[in-house]
Amino acid sequence: MGKKLTAFLSLLLTFGPARVLAFGKDEPVELQQNGYQINVLIAGGPFTTYYFDPAVAKPYLFPLRSALGTVVTRGFPMLSDIAGEVLDEPHQRAMYFAHGSINGFDFWGEAAFPKWSNHSARTFGRAVFRKLDQMIGGAESGALRVTFDLVKPNGETIAEETQAYTFSGEENSRTIDCEFTIHASEGAVEFGDTKEGTFAIRLVKALDSPPGHMVNSAGATGEKEIWGKRADWVDYYGNVSGEDVGIAIFDHPENFRHPTYWHARAYGLLAANPFGVREFTRDRHHDGAYTIPAGGSLILRYRVLIHHGDYREAQVADAYKKYAAEK
Repeated sequence: MGKKLTAFLSLLLTFGPARVLAFGKDEPVELQQNGYQINVLIAGGPFTTYYFDPAVAKPYLFPLRSALGTVVTRGFPMLSDIAGEVLDEPHQRAMYFAHGSINGFDFWGEAAFPKWSNHSARTFGRAVFRKLDQMIGGAESGALRVTFDLVKPNGETIAEETQAYTFSGEENSRTIDCEFTIHASEGAVEFGDTKEGTFAIRLVKALDSPPGHMVNSAGATGEKEIWGKRADWVDYYGNVSGEDVGIAIFDHPENFRHPTYWHARAYGLLAANPFGVREFTRDRHHDGAYTIPAGGSLILRYRVLIHHGDYREAQVADAYKKYAAEK
């Protein structure tokens, strides 16, 4: 019996079938399910956990770690006892996909935290888990695909949402390829023009700007030059727990309204939002709303890159070109 097979059988007997294992020369990815959460390990170490409990308004990933294990996302509201954290905007979880106006309902905010949203509690939506479609590890990557129903407060379904992630890692980086599909299964679906959206990461306080730094693909720096502007990517970088580290979101070149607009704040909110055109441009003549026709779908793709060093050392611009060429 080969050494790898012997090792596999030993781990299977130890941990049981709920662990999806893979072996490879470099950075294997392993996924472990425990109820409504799936742990993602890269090269044997923890990377992130995907939470999809129907008791919470939306699924999210928490925390995100660098290749060295440094946590680059905020702990609140999942954890409330981290010294120095700002306890604001509790609906801004570590990494999530949501929008503030879908057929007029708010999926960005959460009914559990109504004071942070300027509307009635009757207009909060929820993404409710339906099924786990895929969970697989691999020698070079791991994949996860989950389907949700987007529901109104009365439980009526608006649309179907599928979230798909591919996790991978190298010696100095971690990557998540993300694909979000909204299927207008119950009739037409309108994404309204609001800045409150859409694919977002809330970063650890050390990456706020300042003391950290934010830059986009055009070379613009700081919130004033980045918020509401269009760009291929935005990167935050700084020193976190002694590591020089950064994190970027890449907008896929085939995405709707590419290059996207950015709801990127100095306080650590990094979000790609192709819909909030009127709010971003402050021009009442613009309307960024988009309607998916009944039976149709909208697919949005992004890449998250967590890298060692600043954006120049990590060659983020070149990494984006490589990503764009993969289309």
